[in-house]
Amino acid sequence: MNTRASILTDGYDDPLITTEEDAEAHEKDLWFLPGPFEEEPDDLPPGPRAEPPDTAVIEDWAKAEGVHAARLAKVAGRLGALDDRLLRGPEGWRHRLALVEAAALSWVAGDRVSTDRLALWVSMRLSGAQDDPNALARVGWAVRRLTGGPGPMADLAAFLDRRDPENIEDSAERFEDRAGGWLDVMAAAKGLHPITRACMGYHLWSLAGLGRHGDQIEAAVTASRIATSDGSGAIFAPLAMAGAGGLRVSGLPPERLARWLDGMNSAILTAMRTLDDIEVWIGRAENVMAQLSGRTPVALRKVFTEWPLVSAPMAEAMTGASRAAIQRNLAWMESSGLIREVTGNGRYRMWKADLI
Repeated sequence: MNTRASILTDGYDDPLITTEEDAEAHEKDLWFLPGPFEEEPDDLPPGPRAEPPDTAVIEDWAKAEGVHAARLAKVAGRLGALDDRLLRGPEGWRHRLALVEAAALSWVAGDRVSTDRLALWVSMRLSGAQDDPNALARVGWAVRRLTGGPGPMADLAAFLDRRDPENIEDSAERFEDRAGGWLDVMAAAKGLHPITRACMGYHLWSLAGLGRHGDQIEAAVTASRIATSDGSGAIFAPLAMAGAGGLRVSGLPPERLARWLDGMNSAILTAMRTLDDIEVWIGRAENVMAQLSGRTPVALRKVFTEWPLVSAPMAEAMTGASRAAIQRNLAWMESSGLIREVTGNGRYRMWKADLI
């Protein structure tokens, strides 16, 4: 009992802590407390930072759309006029514009396939010794996709004719994964105008890992179909008929969208002028050829409406008429000033409509 009492009363005999120095000395006696925190140099490399989600880019394009709202409305109105005109016009008009657009896109990609060479390749798979078969195949694909078929948003792999091989390695990046990321962003941007979405999709194409040789053609054709997703006459929106300025990749979204709208506006005007020339030629050809009988003259007029360049074998295959009837009508149309021969050869001659 005495020992416990002495223990309980020992603290009363300790001097009171009255100064700051005494407090510090008292804290030093508390050996069981951790010492003061000392900052040490951080020599570790920085860790990975959280990247913004893929859909964050949509906000930038939405702001760009707001900046160019008036210009966008003007281009959309002209595209709607083209859509209505093609809806009321003959089927051949769309095919002719697709050939012109695909040939223009080939020059953007560096393939430089002229409209006449493209027409020969698409119609009869004819090519010269100087032609690149791969380039012709790429531009031929563009013609097919610009003239019809399901759009890219339905099945992008089928639209591009690109599939992952069956024996692909597990570590290899799959096309369907890259395409899926791009499609997710495009689906999330459904609130944007189709023309703006098309521009955004074109500029995100390479960033999504979808690019390869000729990817400019693929990206442009895909975007041109997206821009007219609501149209029924104009299957695609012209982009390159009046030059490649709208497809240039540089600057921020507002700059890119401005160039895109200017380029599309010029291309639409070029397409409308092309249709004007063809429509005038059709009216003149109908008047001049009214005296001819049979179905061959009518069929030939249709061929020259669809194709910028026509050969006798090509006309024979497309009309089903005999070679003699084709030669006779071609000679008559040439002498009447409706068509003109452009090759200057005795053999393998080619004609085009004389669009005065």
